[in-house]
Amino acid sequence: MRNVTFSYLQKFAIFFFLLFLSNICFAQSQNQSNKRTSAFWSNVRFGGGLGLGFSNGGFNASISPSAIYQFNDQFATGASLTFNYAKYFEDKRTAYGGSILSLYNPIPFLQLSAEYEQLRVNQRFDLGNTILEENFWSPALFLGLGYTSNFATIGIRYDVLFDSDKSIYASAWMPFVRIYF
Repeated sequence: MRNVTFSYLQKFAIFFFLLFLSNICFAQSQNQSNKRTSAFWSNVRFGGGLGLGFSNGGFNASISPSAIYQFNDQFATGASLTFNYAKYFEDKRTAYGGSILSLYNPIPFLQLSAEYEQLRVNQRFDLGNTILEENFWSPALFLGLGYTSNFATIGIRYDVLFDSDKSIYASAWMPFVRIYF
């Protein structure tokens, strides 16, 4: 079993995510009681993404519901929850956590993205007569490029922190689809 320590960036990411989530919950209950939409909430968009990755003997799928704040036509930032499943030969990994993301559209159809993700990984290895289980935190920093049309973006992202021994992902490259309404 490994001793888990958090860096300042990881602590900040977790704090920001929890703060953002609590604001969403509080604002929704207030919005239902007074039936008014504030200027802030009129710029919030809800949606998320799907991910799928393949490699030799490996498969990875993820789902990430999220909310972003649209500052203007070019910039947006927000937070996301993530659930991920991966299988490499007979080994299985599941992961859950959150991320902070930023989106930039320099031109209407092109989206650049940066996303810091922190996942709790639970993995199980079947070694024949022995089952090995390990649980740990796994960070990822994705830089992405996508084509945007109306409310959907399709593209590819790259994990600059990818470690083939520790990452939940089958590859550093991962195609994605994001949808925000």
